[in-house]
Amino acid sequence: MSISFNRILKSGWRNFSRNNGFTWATVFILIITISLVTGLFLFRKSSNSLVESLKERVDISVYFKKDTEEEDIYFVKDNLEDLAEVKKVEYISRNDALDNFTERYKDDLLIMESLAEVGDNPLTAHLNVKAWQASQYEAVANFLENSPFKKSISKVAYHQRKDAIDRLFSLTSNINTGAILLILIFALLAVLLVFNTVRLAISNSKEEISIMRLVGASNWFIKGPFLVQAVVAGLIASLVSLLIFIPLCAIIGPRLGVLSPSLNIFIYLKSSFFIIILIQLLTGIGLSIFSSLIAMRKYLKV
Repeated sequence: MSISFNRILKSGWRNFSRNNGFTWATVFILIITISLVTGLFLFRKSSNSLVESLKERVDISVYFKKDTEEEDIYFVKDNLEDLAEVKKVEYISRNDALDNFTERYKDDLLIMESLAEVGDNPLTAHLNVKAWQASQYEAVANFLENSPFKKSISKVAYHQRKDAIDRLFSLTSNINTGAILLILIFALLAVLLVFNTVRLAISNSKEEISIMRLVGASNWFIKGPFLVQAVVAGLIASLVSLLIFIPLCAIIGPRLGVLSPSLNIFIYLKSSFFIIILIQLLTGIGLSIFSSLIAMRKYLKV
């Protein structure tokens, strides 16, 4: 049994190294396909994390007119908290708003001088409203705009932020769609190349196959070397792709992380390292074996 297995391995490696042109072209296309799949996986994780972090920061800010009484603001707050869509309502008084503003811009001399010249507190009291889900903010905004106390409200700051989130969703969706199309194109190229590589290997091994048939070799003993050839191509492509991604993510990840921690793809590479290896192996070896089985079925009548 072990002798037969060793012969299959040796024959498979011989097939792999015999057709250098087709073989390395196949490995190259497999590397691109695996890299695209890996890149899409990391991009989806980072973009989803970025969207979720943005969702956490999104809220509706309800600004009141300066002459609005505090008890009227609390009345609005109570009404908002009764809504099923609302998770939390935070009241920010005029003094708190001024303290927050001062803390935020304390190092900006021009703004602080302008604030000092105004003298009186120019900021208004407001409510920060957080919904359970991003899709629920529209309903909360509509409630405020059609409420009986809308005369006390000077501005509802929501729609500007909604547009930013919608644009981000649209961008990530388009990138995902484009990446999937590229993956399908290169996967098809990989299948065609592996198919032709195996077909060429079968053609070059016709005499050996005939001899094996004459001596009573089993179907799998004849097919085995071609499957080994496919597995070797998939393994090499997966290994090279992994060796490319580790330093690439280590260099790019921290630089993207400066913009937002959610964009540091190196973090996701480390946290999902074994999943990524599995994805790469399944992509590389899976495409190779699938193509080889089709080629053997068509050209290897055993």
